[in-house]
Amino acid sequence: MTEPCEPGSWTPDIQTVAHANITRFMDWLRDEGRGDYADYTELWEASVSDIGWFWESIWQFFDVQATTPAATPLGKRQMPGAQWFPGATLNYVDQIFRHASADRPALVAAGEDGATEWPWQRLRAETAAFAAYLRNVGVQPGDRVVGYLPNIGEAVVAFLGAAAVGATWAVCNPDLAVDGVVSRLAQLEPTVLVAADGSVYGGKRRDKRPELAEIRAQLPTLKATVLVPRIGLEVADATSWAHAIGIGVAPSAELSTTPVPFDHPLWVLFSSGTTGAPKGIVHGHGGVLLEHLKYLGLHVDLKPEDRFLWQSTTSWMMWNFLVGGLLVGATIVLYDGSPTYPQTDSLWKVAADHRVTVLGAGAGYFLACAKEELHPGIPAKGGHSLEALRAVGSTGSPLPALGFQWIQEGVGRPIPVQSCSGGTDVVTAFVGGCPIVPVVSGELSCLSLGAAIESRTEDGRDVIGAAGELVLTEPMPSMPVFFWNDPDGTRYREAYFDKYPGVWCHGDWITITDRGSVVVHGRSDATLNRGGVRMGSVEIYNAVERMPDVQDCLVVGVEQPDGGYWMPLFVALADGGTDVDDALKDRIVAAIRTHASPRHVPDAIIAVPGIPRTMTGKRLEVPIKRILLGAEPSAVVSSSAVDRPELLAEFSEYSRT
Repeated sequence: MTEPCEPGSWTPDIQTVAHANITRFMDWLRDEGRGDYADYTELWEASVSDIGWFWESIWQFFDVQATTPAATPLGKRQMPGAQWFPGATLNYVDQIFRHASADRPALVAAGEDGATEWPWQRLRAETAAFAAYLRNVGVQPGDRVVGYLPNIGEAVVAFLGAAAVGATWAVCNPDLAVDGVVSRLAQLEPTVLVAADGSVYGGKRRDKRPELAEIRAQLPTLKATVLVPRIGLEVADATSWAHAIGIGVAPSAELSTTPVPFDHPLWVLFSSGTTGAPKGIVHGHGGVLLEHLKYLGLHVDLKPEDRFLWQSTTSWMMWNFLVGGLLVGATIVLYDGSPTYPQTDSLWKVAADHRVTVLGAGAGYFLACAKEELHPGIPAKGGHSLEALRAVGSTGSPLPALGFQWIQEGVGRPIPVQSCSGGTDVVTAFVGGCPIVPVVSGELSCLSLGAAIESRTEDGRDVIGAAGELVLTEPMPSMPVFFWNDPDGTRYREAYFDKYPGVWCHGDWITITDRGSVVVHGRSDATLNRGGVRMGSVEIYNAVERMPDVQDCLVVGVEQPDGGYWMPLFVALADGGTDVDDALKDRIVAAIRTHASPRHVPDAIIAVPGIPRTMTGKRLEVPIKRILLGAEPSAVVSSSAVDRPELLAEFSEYSRT
């Protein structure tokens, strides 16, 4: 493998490799007679050629404790319908509390208004008490317990308590509009709702009781509502959190977990819901457990002494991923608030204050810091003390080489930048990083273990060094157990298996390099196709977003009735203006020509007040394209799924019908 040398790249040293969890895993495989692998590539190839062997090895290496053993690691292999560890019964929560220790906290609940360390003893006691409360109000395995909660410690307790009794968990962050919350949670017909009285964001304390009343009115199946006092308000007809975790219920409850089958529903995550009702994606106890042990343990390299922070709301799958840090005994650091309040580098300050060792965030956050030329890890330049930090993770959208370079410059030393890509569908990353694999600036370092990824062309060929659809040719345990309200599996099959029967097509457009790394070009359904040549929108974004004049941008390709093709670039200007003068247009065109290609230069550059995104920060390329083709905004995207729905009307002015 070629060693990277350009800015933003990184090569592991001998000590890093020697102390990595994945090195210990490879040593264990050799000692157990399960194979001797010279490097990551050999291990990956083995992991996807015999998936039953690989996932059984993960089970054994991490010493997963089952109440009832599995008859075999893999019963049925086909997709969809793979059957993992048939006969096994277990509970996700048991793996969490095996790591309890008085030497370190389980979590740090940080926010704009302060921080609290939660010892393992507190997390266990509150989880035990909340599980006892749920049983006391009649919650049974398979019932749904839902949350309307920000990223606070009580959200973790509510999830773990629900999982302990075998109930299925789902949660929405309070920044989601009432319609968005109801369109998600009402599908589940929940039994118990756990809700915060308010939120703290951007320096403001927001009373959420009016929204909570609307939500409760539209959830007729509720037997109980539990109120978490985020800002100290009261709701007369709700059970207080203090009561639910022990006062008068089970003040000294022992943690009791209910063994459930491997594929028993653990939680429901939701698609963005940009078109139609959000899809409820159901994951099982065992699949999530094994996948997060693998990715967090071997790829992120989390150890018990680590402090792990990934900036997220509870509505984003990265919150579930963050909570998974407890599975390997790490201390997770929750952050409830704006990562840019009161300054853009506020998230870095949280990382410094709590000695975070692995920090993750959306690519957009790092690019915002880069645009301001911040130095968050250099105290002499106004930054903070980040000496504990050993790795940075990025997701949500592809991180360009500029982002890799800025992170190392901003931190003030070489550090691995692990960009990763996966999805809510599997609540993990298909491609990402690994502590024994070099990082090449602008690329995702490797295909994840156990993920049989290929890049497939339109005519079905698997290619290296050329762009194609991201497909999986073998099942993974964390693939959805099913979609909610999809009794015959039709929506599930249509979502992933229509294009290539028996092969999972994820909808990303990627290139796998001859090094085994990956370049993500964007969503395949939003791929630009000019003159028969497919291009990734990401290349344009990477070129334009580095410009200080541009705050945000979006490009789409629109087929014309006469057979032509119109490719406009919409830009939100940093100064809030609504006019792109000729000088700025020339600079944008020059940047795209230089950093992408002449073919990427748009047909028009149009200023708009802002670029709408999903609630998890993704650009609305496909809905905007449909609006430009003449569709009404309300017909192509749900306003509850958009951060600034009022911006959608701006694009109707440019309809090309």
